[in-house]
Amino acid sequence: MRILVTNDDGVDSVGLHELARALVDVGEVTVAAPDTEYSGAGASLGPMHLMRPEVHDAHIEGVERAWSVSGPPGLCVVYSQLGLFGEPFDLVVAGINPGMNVGRSVYHSGTVGAALTARNGGTTGIAISQAVSGWGVEGQGANEVLIDQNWSTAALVGQAVATSIAADPPTAVAAVNVNVPNMPMDELKGWRHTVIGSAPPRSLSTAQLVPKDGHAGTYRVEMQWGEPDELAIDTDGGAVMAGLVSLTWLNHLHEDAPPDDDPAARGLADLLG
Repeated sequence: MRILVTNDDGVDSVGLHELARALVDVGEVTVAAPDTEYSGAGASLGPMHLMRPEVHDAHIEGVERAWSVSGPPGLCVVYSQLGLFGEPFDLVVAGINPGMNVGRSVYHSGTVGAALTARNGGTTGIAISQAVSGWGVEGQGANEVLIDQNWSTAALVGQAVATSIAADPPTAVAAVNVNVPNMPMDELKGWRHTVIGSAPPRSLSTAQLVPKDGHAGTYRVEMQWGEPDELAIDTDGGAVMAGLVSLTWLNHLHEDAPPDDDPAARGLADLLG
């Protein structure tokens, strides 16, 4: 079992190191992770006109092989699919992301994006994220907050999920999104299958342009968060709020039936007949 481990926080992230070491007992682990922060990159491969990717040797204690890549996690996964890091991988695991990837953040997360990129290339991908205390279940905290992360809890959860999937792979390649409360293992209240929440755990409430001193016509964007909302327990965010590990299987993109009165179709009919 060959396992590629990546993340969107950079190759020096504590969460990445904890996860990689936890997976050494599951299979042959190779780390290929961005050389810098790529949170919010989704499944991006980077701006194509600027791509001058480089790969560097990296060192992670307890892991035999690690690479640093000058690009987002999706690019790390694509490189692995092209054989850049050796023989094909049987599983891709991304994380541990400090901050939940639930609700709308699933669309933007580089951690989830790596799992989706793996699936699209024919390999099952697992995304592992963990809540950050004091920041609600969404979003990442500053470095000084992360000293309170129970990394070992999320690492053990990731190890358990990866072990079971490695032993009994799904019949079709899949992307699995796992979100873990930030608490000691013995305080977890269990786990449940969840759906992606349609409401965010906490929304941006305001955004305004603030002139930048000494730079005419240039503005900073100042944003404020609203208060956290209570979420249904069957949603990914709601489960984590209740102290449960959230397990969500992400579907492939699929087409919807067009509306009865399709305005896009009318536009094309007007243009093309």
